[in-house]
Amino acid sequence: VQLQAYGGGLVQAGNSLRLSCAASGRTFVGIPMGWFRQAPGEEREFVASINWSGSSSNYADSVKGRFTISRDNAKNTVYLQMNSLKSEDTAVYYCAAKRSGEYVYWGQGTLVTVSS
Repeated sequence: VQLQAYGGGLVQAGNSLRLSCAASGRTFVGIPMGWFRQAPGEEREFVASINWSGSSSNYADSVKGRFTISRDNAKNTVYLQMNSLKSEDTAVYYCAAKRSGEYVYWGQGTLVTVSS
């Protein structure tokens, strides 16, 4: 599976941004997906995940209520809608795909910068 994340950019605090992750290379349906992020000088952290059908999702406490993960299996794409952005959301955001319970496929990352 090849993953291409895009949609990052510079945004003011309080505003919104939507990230997309396009998958190719094999069937997208049936693959649980996730978003992670890595801030400068920090370790990569979990942001959100979604099951194969989109019926179930999980979020890090830091983004719960502000971010929404979704997927469109017909378009082989997973999304991360980010609302009420804060300066601490500044990071490189990565999408990832699971195989056998582990995130083994990773996109190249897209930078989100939130200015206060």
